[in-house]
Amino acid sequence: MGAASFSFPAPAIAQSEPIKIGCLAAITGPSSAPTVGFNRGVNFAVDAINGAGGVKGRKIELVMRDTQGDPTKAVNATQELISQAKVHAIWGPLNSGEALATTPIMARAKMPDLHPCVVETLIDPVKFPNAFRIAPSNNQWDDAVRNYCLKILKVKKVAVIGDTTGYGVTAVGASVAAFKKDGAEVAYQANIDATQPDMTPDMLRAKNAGAEAIVVWSVSTGMEARMFNTRAAMNWDVPFVGHPSMASGELASLVAKPENWKKVYAIGYKSCSYDGAGKLPPKSADLVARLTKANIALNDTLLWWVAGGIDCIELIAKAVAESGSTDSAGIIKYWNTLSTYPGYFGNYRFSPTEHNGYLTEEIVMSEASTAKDGTFALAPGYT
Repeated sequence: MGAASFSFPAPAIAQSEPIKIGCLAAITGPSSAPTVGFNRGVNFAVDAINGAGGVKGRKIELVMRDTQGDPTKAVNATQELISQAKVHAIWGPLNSGEALATTPIMARAKMPDLHPCVVETLIDPVKFPNAFRIAPSNNQWDDAVRNYCLKILKVKKVAVIGDTTGYGVTAVGASVAAFKKDGAEVAYQANIDATQPDMTPDMLRAKNAGAEAIVVWSVSTGMEARMFNTRAAMNWDVPFVGHPSMASGELASLVAKPENWKKVYAIGYKSCSYDGAGKLPPKSADLVARLTKANIALNDTLLWWVAGGIDCIELIAKAVAESGSTDSAGIIKYWNTLSTYPGYFGNYRFSPTEHNGYLTEEIVMSEASTAKDGTFALAPGYT
């Protein structure tokens, strides 16, 4: 009946104290696109678990804080969630630039933390034994994008562009280094303010440098739409390859013409990709049916964001159920035992020495404009 893919043990003694889950999300601001989907998944899972009686009789209470994509606001919210709201676990932040600032704070407080942020240094079981990643790392994303450019599109010269957030700067640097290591020429690289209204100067520089593909590392759909529109105005038939946000449903209303969204290939996942007959994997198809029945919109977001939000809540709920309490040590100890955990976004694998949970083999590239219920057709070139 509910979202959970597991059953909770029957409570010996029902407890009334809620399980408090802190949520650090950029609800507003230029980095808010992923939050829309993640929050729908989080609320869907909480409603389903609470509707089924909670976890050992305890209801889940969300304590949401809007970070606006600002690391300073994220730090302040983290401290408040820990010291004043006294949450038992934290989901987020959802942006790597914020997580770089908050992760050490949560580590000092031994606060169990699940996040989908991709910067490599955010996961370190020695420095941050409390932090677990339920999405691919940027190296995994970077490998998928680079291999698609070089092995399938067979380009030799690329432009690498990101925004000016901590994530954007880090991702561009890593991507450029990896392309060069594999023998490709990085014809142009830049970090652009996500609110910059005119993308023409940077696009012209990339074109004049001979770029055969533009690799994008940003969560800002507004910035991406302006790049797509500028490409069309320049009459330049160059493909965009990169960040999953380039497939976000809201881009349909941001591009000047539907065709401006063509030849855009975004990171995707097997769990959220449909085959030639338009069919999803059975577990994903079942989830979409239940989300649709619950009136959870998917046409303006990504299924993996929604599924990731569900997985986060279920991982916390399962840890409380299995450890028997909301103690930090018990939650973290349980997560460290998950050699195989079947989530909706994908299968996760954690251990005391490995907190990168997502499996590389589940990453693919998607054709961004083929969205159907937040899922996509595979990008051209896959067999």
